[in-house]
Formats: sequence, C-alpha cells, structure tokens
Amino acid sequence: MNKLLRQPYWFAALIGLSLSACGGSGDDGTSEPVQPVVTYPSYTSVIALGGDTTTFDANSSGHGFSTPSVNLTEDELELHLEGDANFEASFTTAPNDQHPELDGLGPVFNNADCNSCHQRDGRNSTPIVAATETRVKLGSADGIFLRISKAAAEPCIAGTVDNNYCAPIKVPDFGDQLFHRGVLKARADWQDNSFVGQADVYLSYERHDVVYSDGQTVSLKKPVFEVENPYDAPGETKQSANVTSNLLQDDVLMGWRNGMPVFGLGLLEAIPEASILANVDADDSNNDNISGRANWVFDAIKAQNGDVTPVSLGRFGWKANTPSVRVQSLGALRGDIGITNPLFPDESVLGTSLHDSYLTRTGFVDTGEGVDGAPEASAEFSDAVVFYAETLAVPARRNVDDSDVREGARLFEQLNCSGCHTPSFVTKTSGDIGGIAMSDSLKGQTIYPFTDMLLHDMGEGLADGRPDFLADGNEWRTRPLWGIGLTQTVNPQAGFLHDGRAATLEEAILWHGGEAQQSTDDFMALSQDERSQLVAFLMSL
Repeated sequence: MNKLLRQPYWFAALIGLSLSACGGSGDDGTSEPVQPVVTYPSYTSVIALGGDTTTFDANSSGHGFSTPSVNLTEDELELHLEGDANFEASFTTAPNDQHPELDGLGPVFNNADCNSCHQRDGRNSTPIVAATETRVKLGSADGIFLRISKAAAEPCIAGTVDNNYCAPIKVPDFGDQLFHRGVLKARADWQDNSFVGQADVYLSYERHDVVYSDGQTVSLKKPVFEVENPYDAPGETKQSANVTSNLLQDDVLMGWRNGMPVFGLGLLEAIPEASILANVDADDSNNDNISGRANWVFDAIKAQNGDVTPVSLGRFGWKANTPSVRVQSLGALRGDIGITNPLFPDESVLGTSLHDSYLTRTGFVDTGEGVDGAPEASAEFSDAVVFYAETLAVPARRNVDDSDVREGARLFEQLNCSGCHTPSFVTKTSGDIGGIAMSDSLKGQTIYPFTDMLLHDMGEGLADGRPDFLADGNEWRTRPLWGIGLTQTVNPQAGFLHDGRAATLEEAILWHGGEAQQSTDDFMALSQDERSQLVAFLMSL
C-alpha cells in the first residue's frame, strides 16, 4: 500500500536532544532542558472535510446530515429538494388510486421508505432487547436486515460471465436478501401470517467483556439472528426434526446489514479510480500487515448499456459490492422497498413461488408495472432521489483547536489507523458518475473522508462468513469516518459497524481485528487519557 513515509514521533525529539548536546549553554554553563518536538499530522486542523461542499451549520443539529451541498446551482438545489421529498416518500400497496405514484410496495420488503433505513440521512436505530426478553422480532421500526446466499463449492477468484462475475449465489425461491415484511396477502398463509414477508427474523445479543491493563472494563455485544417460519415451510425452524425450507438449509449463508449514512456519496464516487487502486497492496509488499484489495462487481448500468464486460470497481456497501450511488440507490429502491424502476424494472422476487402465488391470489393487481407498462418509479423520480444522495453535504469538523483533539490526531497516526482510513483524496475534474455527467459541485474537491475505499480482513470477530463478489467472509470496506462524531446527535439510538453492535466509538475500535489487530492492541496499551484523546479526535470528524 502506498503511504506517506513517517518518522516515529520520538525521532524528532531525539534529533533535538542530539543538537543541544553539540553546543549551546546557559549563562551559568549548564545545558537548558530541551522540550520534545511534537509533530501533528497535516489533517489535524482541517475543518472543511467535504471541500467546497461542506456545511458549517450542522454542529448540534439532529438534521446535521440533511443539508444540501452548499455549492449547488439554483437548478441543482431544486432537483436536490425534489429528491429529498422522494427519499422521504412512504410507499403503499397497489393499487392506490389517489396516489398511484406511491403504490407498488413489496409484495415483500424490509421498509416502506428510504428514511427508515437511513434515519435523517444517517444510521438506523439499533434494535433493543428488553431486559425481560431474550430476543426481539424485527418489525416495521427496524432498519437492519439480512443478506443471504448459498455457499459456493470453492472461492470465486476472478469474475466472468460464466460465474456471474462472482456475484453471491441466490438462495432458490428466495434470492440474495431476506425480506421480513410483506403486504397483507404476500403469503399464501396470509390469514395466519398477515404482513409477514419471506420469514420471521429474531435478534438477540451475545456479550463479553474486554479488560484494559489499567483494569477498566468495556462490555461488547454481538447480534445473533434466528430465522423462522419461512413461507415455503410455515412454522419451520432450524431446530425442526425435518428441515425442508430452502432458506434453512445448512449451506445458506446470512449476514446482518445496517443502513449507512448517505451524505458525501457523490464525492466518494468522484474519487479517481486510479487514486483508489494506488493504495491496493493485496500481497502486503510493504510488510505493514495491511493488504487492501479492490472489489470488482457487476455494474447494472454497464449491463443495461450493452457493455460486454459489465464490471466496475466496487465503492459502496459494507463489502464494496456496488459501483455507484445510482446502482446503490435504485437497487435499494427495488430491493429494500419493492419499487421497480428504470434500472431495475423487475421485482426482486420475480419467478419465486411466493411471487407467482401472490399474483394469482390477488388478481395480478401488482405486477411491478404501472398502468402504462412502465416501472413503478419513473425516471424523473429515480433521477431526483439519486441526485439527492449524491449531493448531501459533508458536515464540517468541530473543536479542531482542542488539545485533546489534536493529541488524538497524533495518536490516530501513531497507531496507523490511517493505514486503512486514508485521510484525503482529490476528486476528478471531468467525467461522469453513475453513467451521467457529474455535477460541477463535485469536481476538483480536496476531501477528507478517512477511507481507502478498499477491502480489508477485519478478523473473525466481525466476520459474517459470506462472500460478496471478490470480498471474502472476513473482509469489509473501510468505512468513511467523516461525520462520525455527529452520528448519535442525528440519531441517539444509532450504533456503529455493519450490524450496529458497537454503541460507542471505543467499542467499534475494540472490535477491529485481522489487519487492524495491531492498531487495536496498541489502542488497548494506551492510558485512559490517551484513549479518550483518540476518541475525541474521532468525535471531531
């Protein structure tokens, strides 16, 4: 991985001591004490993390992630606000004669609107298990869901048309995402399971303690899921005597996914591909135990345009499994909500026995098409919601002159957190994003997202064992850190990491393993004050 060469922080102090020993003395003939020289990273005092797009009005606002980029033109601002309304829109079961533009929900889905998984454009709330309960059933208030797939006979090394470009293998009669909610008659047994989707999903937590050398203890929790009552075998569980459901077979892989913040996405897509690939070090050639890898993924836009090799660099999603904001946004519109659109015109459960039965039972009133034969979401609706996600402003940093924040920046560098959380990039000055000419507001911006956009092995503690294109079951894309200090200002119930398990940034750090294990070990070796300083720096971002 290409990184700036750094001298250890004690090196500058040693040079100072050596120079003073060569000459220079006080009037009394004795040497004066030499103060160590402390060097801070170049980003220590940076405030405008999103370049010219940065908003400076988000410091203590519950809507701190919901500000348009401040450098949009008047026409762009109008389109952004239109997309904002679309992002908030709640869809209904078809037909909806009064608001046909909002019908088409499901028939199975995870949520009815974008905001439920990206609350106030940030993270969703972490489900809470009451003290009197052992688990909680996911429902309409939960923004977490399960990705599902079949285990492959062997790892997929290179994507080709013959292996579907290493895409996850869909579970027969289910797909690659589990939809725990449904419209009233989604299932054939709807009288007993009204508003239930493909299956019921229950969440519980396993807990263990981490003890620092100074005796301080931190309790960590890990979510555990149980899937029951699948539509193809109602009432069945993994513990049933004879498991028949396709979903409950031993070779079905499942992994939690939380909704992500949606600000700054256009800037991330505008990072030149070459700048991201410059940090790839798959074989760890520099022996720093960090080996970032690129994920190359199927690109629905290229496929729709007839590209013979519809593959692009993965940039978004927890495993970098989507190439653009457009594919991510419209894929979620069709997948999470069940709303077909020009990029994804077919229902996500098309061809399954659940969908065939639903159409027959309900008289084909919800086929995934409008009365005009077009997808449920128009091109205008889709374009606006994509532009909205591309042009949400990055919030400015706070408290950059605070001594603890500055020391935290130094520790961030000292612990090599920047080995994966690359501080800065410059966005491209021309070209398109998502197959469409990009806004001038995104061009040529010096940004500080603190991510390398690459995959890293994060250890068994965070692993879900589920490959996604070239990402293996231990690998995750480095999350951008910009705005992370406002996460719980925007949503006090939000958690961190891919499944919301970490209630604090300290907990998130302690879960880092694999390539980040050395940094975690070094963090645990810090004093309590130093640990607080590092967290203070993160909270300033």
